[in-house]
Amino acid sequence: MWRGKVRFMALQVAVTIDRSSPVPLYHQLAEQLRAAIDDGRLQPGDPFENEIALAARLDLSRPTVRRAIAELVSQGLLLRRRGLGTTVANRKVHRRAGLTSLYDDLAGRHPSTVVLGHELVRDERIAAELDLPPDVDLLSIVRLRLAGDQPLALLRNWLPPRSAGVTREELTSHGLYPLLRARGVRAVVAHQEIGARTPTAFERRHLGLKATEPVLTMTRSAFDAAGVAVEYGDHSYRARDYTIDVTIDER
Repeated sequence: MWRGKVRFMALQVAVTIDRSSPVPLYHQLAEQLRAAIDDGRLQPGDPFENEIALAARLDLSRPTVRRAIAELVSQGLLLRRRGLGTTVANRKVHRRAGLTSLYDDLAGRHPSTVVLGHELVRDERIAAELDLPPDVDLLSIVRLRLAGDQPLALLRNWLPPRSAGVTREELTSHGLYPLLRARGVRAVVAHQEIGARTPTAFERRHLGLKATEPVLTMTRSAFDAAGVAVEYGDHSYRARDYTIDVTIDER
């Protein structure tokens, strides 16, 4: 009697490769596999077709397939485990700790935004974080970010006067950093802190959390290449649906 572990067959996702397209083959493959994960054809825990079989089935080179799979692994959509092969990861959003917009990180997850606050304020603490005078007028923005119909994060940001023209309407359909770059404002360095705590009543209401469920937190002071303030952010995320990935180098 065989007593080994049960091995499930990987689902073969239908993929169409257009070799006449200027889009790289690996990217075509990665996008179609990502779509299969997003729309539920591939479920968390499903075994993923191995690299050799996928390359043979689609008549692609192994390096092309390997690059597509690596892209999905880096985005937290696939999970590689020694001896167990590659499986579909859970549905947590994985965000690298970098100067990116959550709206862009959610590409393929149907992101949407509800702007809860948009007003000019004075805040000495935030001004100090941005090396600005205490009496400067800052644009205070509060947004609820959703992935599909699922609330994911509450994003509080303060912008200095040069970016105070960012509108409520723009924030509804675009990420903050792309809007700033369109105005010639680009963050190149930031001080960022990541933590966790119990949610406030405001966070419980908008993120659909119980009092005992934690939120991940991230605060960030960002500056441009000249050291001029770009933004201060204070964000909270549903911990069960979100992780922040950090790469550490040996110095």
